[in-house]
Amino acid sequence: MTADKRFLGITVYADYIINEGIDAVLDNLTKRAGANAVAINPSVAAKSVEGIGAYQPPDDAGSSPRLFDRPLWGARGLWVRGAPSFHPDKSLYANSAYGPRQPNELTDELGHIIGDFIDAALDRGFKVYFQVSATSPLASGTTGVPTSWGGGREEDMPRLPDGRLAENPMADTACLASDAIRSYNSALVRDLLQAYPRITGFRPDWPEYPCYKLDEAFHDFSPHVEDWATSRGWDFVGIRRDVGALYDHLHGGLTNDDLEGFAGVDRGRVDQIALLRRYPGFFEWLRLKAALSVDLLAHWRSAIDDAGGGGEKELSANAFMPPFSMFTGFDFAGAAAHCDAVTPKLFTMHWALMVSFWGDVLMNRNAGLKEELVVRALANLFDLGEDIQATRLSEYHYPEPDEPHPIPTATQIRKIRQAIAQTGGGAAVTPMVHGYGPHDDFVRRFRLAAQSPADGVWVNRYGYLSDGKLDAIGSIWRSPSTESG
Repeated sequence: MTADKRFLGITVYADYIINEGIDAVLDNLTKRAGANAVAINPSVAAKSVEGIGAYQPPDDAGSSPRLFDRPLWGARGLWVRGAPSFHPDKSLYANSAYGPRQPNELTDELGHIIGDFIDAALDRGFKVYFQVSATSPLASGTTGVPTSWGGGREEDMPRLPDGRLAENPMADTACLASDAIRSYNSALVRDLLQAYPRITGFRPDWPEYPCYKLDEAFHDFSPHVEDWATSRGWDFVGIRRDVGALYDHLHGGLTNDDLEGFAGVDRGRVDQIALLRRYPGFFEWLRLKAALSVDLLAHWRSAIDDAGGGGEKELSANAFMPPFSMFTGFDFAGAAAHCDAVTPKLFTMHWALMVSFWGDVLMNRNAGLKEELVVRALANLFDLGEDIQATRLSEYHYPEPDEPHPIPTATQIRKIRQAIAQTGGGAAVTPMVHGYGPHDDFVRRFRLAAQSPADGVWVNRYGYLSDGKLDAIGSIWRSPSTESG
């Protein structure tokens, strides 16, 4: 398959469209990068003052030193205030506990730009998607980046096995089984299709339980999930008992002997089986989360079809790569039954950070653990390389803007192949490379995805793509080695 027929998408948020202009952005996407798809958000934005709106780029739970490659209103980092790009139909949300984002003067002044951009991109042969959160009502006052569902009801938040809320979660997402969240999703889809009937489709982010931090990996035991699971025959009580016992063990009973196998030559393969024998409900819980994620995507598909998009509007799910997807619940084969495509994310800066996030908890809650064992056990569990040499948690951190991401090329290629195999040909697999990072390292990461057997590639996001990076994307994408797949 030649490169010009393969799928290449780039996410572009409204602030850059407003700042650089519709034609300038589309020219960069086509003439420089060779893209044929774009994901946007139904928002508009303007430069703000400190404390009003949201700071961009987002700080990733206080761990990110990111700066934009492309200046936005003359700056590589700044405060931005936002608004929906259209006037929502409030009647659609009458049966939802969550209402739409409220329009303001930015909606009236700038809102038309999103519709104009969609029309212009479609006229150039692009596919155009809305990228929104899978479970989180968009927080007002942001530029629509799906990282927080701000203002959500406590009863719709995911729970730990003992019923507590996770402490300081990185991804503040909602319960996948919440009827209130699903009702909101249905209203949002219908609202967006009314306002933008030409849109190609939707890209819900995180139709799963993100596992950036250890507590997040133990979601979700909320009453919504209990009702959902029990009504479908799951032994929710037994699952909660075993998963709770494992959670307690990791938070006070973990020993160096427990970690030896995971840090050793076989990278924990035998120990993982032993763990499932010791906590049989843990495996059932992984199956339960997968079933719940698939059910949520089925609801997204129904919401699109019921709103008039059946057979026409595409559904593409963003998700974690294997083996993280085991903890998040994302089921590639199950998702393929409802999605046109799945987009596992090669967000390598997050993978490094997760070793520190999980490791800090294990070290703080279990006296006497050897840091070297913790680091190697987690890096092996996350499959971050064939031969882990790191001995300190500080060796895995959020990379600085000029610092290469510490994940080998072969590791990323292996994860792409695993995602393709798990999807089983039922949907296109279009991995997403993050634009953040130094030029040469980004080029390495994009090239490995572009030359993989995947059906296409997404790049997130335009603000991290200098002209040099855009030119490199185009050069790689049009090269004979990429054309051959």
